[in-house]
Amino acid sequence: MRAVIQRVKQASVSVEGAVVGSCGRGYLVLLGVGAGDTRKEAERLWSKVLNLRICADDEGKTNRSIGEISGELLVVSQFTLYADCRRGRRPSFTGAADPETAQRLYEEFVSLARQDIARVETGVFGADMDVSLVNDGPFTIVLDTDEMAG
Repeated sequence: MRAVIQRVKQASVSVEGAVVGSCGRGYLVLLGVGAGDTRKEAERLWSKVLNLRICADDEGKTNRSIGEISGELLVVSQFTLYADCRRGRRPSFTGAADPETAQRLYEEFVSLARQDIARVETGVFGADMDVSLVNDGPFTIVLDTDEMAG
């Protein structure tokens, strides 16, 4: 699984002009599911996201996790995180999971997040979405379970 985590002051996602999910201070997580990913990757990735110390403490240092600041979360599916642009000019997406598997693991990731975070909202899986955000910092982290220890 791959995730782009953006620390935000606020974020929202709209489908056909209607807001379907939003969050205040916390993270916007763009989530991609790769071919061969399982619940194990969803669990590992969520644990890493939950425990990342990228939120400011009272002194402005990045010493707190999203849980410690009672942050909010907006999770948006994004299969394009698996774009392979090594050849030609048109990306290949063969590294992405099939839609059924991707949706199941996306929903499992969201379910795990909801066990730990009071407010977790989402986009609409597979929809054409407009994402708006105010990046806090800006602060953006890219995670890939294939590159994470443990």
